[in-house]
Amino acid sequence: MTPMERALTEARAAAARGEVPVGAVVIGPDGAVLAQAGNAVEAGHDAAAHAELIAMRAAAARLGRPRLEGCDLFVTLEPCPMCAQAASLFRIRRLVFGAYDPKGGGVEHGARVLAARSCHHAPEIVGGVRETEAGDLLRAFFAERRCR
Repeated sequence: MTPMERALTEARAAAARGEVPVGAVVIGPDGAVLAQAGNAVEAGHDAAAHAELIAMRAAAARLGRPRLEGCDLFVTLEPCPMCAQAASLFRIRRLVFGAYDPKGGGVEHGARVLAARSCHHAPEIVGGVRETEAGDLLRAFFAERRCR
């Protein structure tokens, strides 16, 4: 299973739990999966429990170090400004995301955190990977919520 497929699986599981369907996976320098997670905002009563933040924290704990040099982060949605900054602080090597987020994104939209002069580390960015599938998952989730 590819890293993005793993992230999409996490996103689907998050949706099944009533969370916004976003999933993330951290891959180590050797290609091994270090951590994967889905959003847990509602379950944890924690507005910062975004999939990518949970996954990066778990990967750092697994490695026993605060930085994830050489690691790649795959996430189904363009990270928000908080998660983009966290990817920088964790020193993620490459950030790969699915759907673009013109409203809440912080990488290619909005604050463009990783392009700011104040950003100490900017990972390589690859956007739009399985964009349609990731976007469809989000659109279906919110359409179902609006119908209630």
